[in-house]
Amino acid sequence: MDARRAVKDAKCGNGDLNVARARVESAKVALGERGPVWWDDGSPDLNRYLAKNTPYAEWAAGLER
Repeated sequence: MDARRAVKDAKCGNGDLNVARARVESAKVALGERGPVWWDDGSPDLNRYLAKNTPYAEWAAGLER
């Protein structure tokens, strides 16, 4: 969160925006949010697909809005 706050501060003119964004990227990679897939269970990676285009389409269609 410190890195995210640094981006906000840099957007207000209090710091280097590129350095702050690099810190956020580094943190996200370290947390496993970005970068190579860290699990290997054999199932397909369906991240960033619409639910209607996955095996979960029927389940997603049945959700209440």
